[in-house]
Amino acid sequence: MNPNASTSTAPATGRTAAHNSAEYLTFRLGAEEYGIDILRVQEIRSFEEPTRIANAPPFIKGVVNLRGVIVPVVDLRIKLGCEKVEYNSFTVVIVLNVKGRVVGAVVDSVSDVLELDRDHVKPAPEMGTSTVDTAFITGIASVGERMLILMDIQALMSSPDMGLMDAAA
Repeated sequence: MNPNASTSTAPATGRTAAHNSAEYLTFRLGAEEYGIDILRVQEIRSFEEPTRIANAPPFIKGVVNLRGVIVPVVDLRIKLGCEKVEYNSFTVVIVLNVKGRVVGAVVDSVSDVLELDRDHVKPAPEMGTSTVDTAFITGIASVGERMLILMDIQALMSSPDMGLMDAAA
């Protein structure tokens, strides 16, 4: 796998609508595996230390210059309250296009692209406690022995507490 390779989704767009399915890029955060809509992914890059921004929240690691575009980089492990994991050769930045804005998301590793039939996606469980935020979880899918947490990455990245999007956007 080339972490600097761009992710192309052109051939899949006709198939997914016809078969009532969607394609997800899967990635790992600690022991959990997550999936996000492949259409939000612009590219996958190897991790490079971003330039830190003063007074930024801990989950915003800083910014990187991506071909002339200044891109904020969010560590999803910190944002989602996961255990701290060391950065290594598998750590990548998923470059996302969210509401017309380019944002980077640091993850432990990228697994693959899966096409999931919508019938196999179960709704996110209701949690009775206010300490668990399931607002950005769109569903859970079982893929063989793997449990995949499907995430609305656009809603997460554009949420007000992230501070990445203008309030008017």
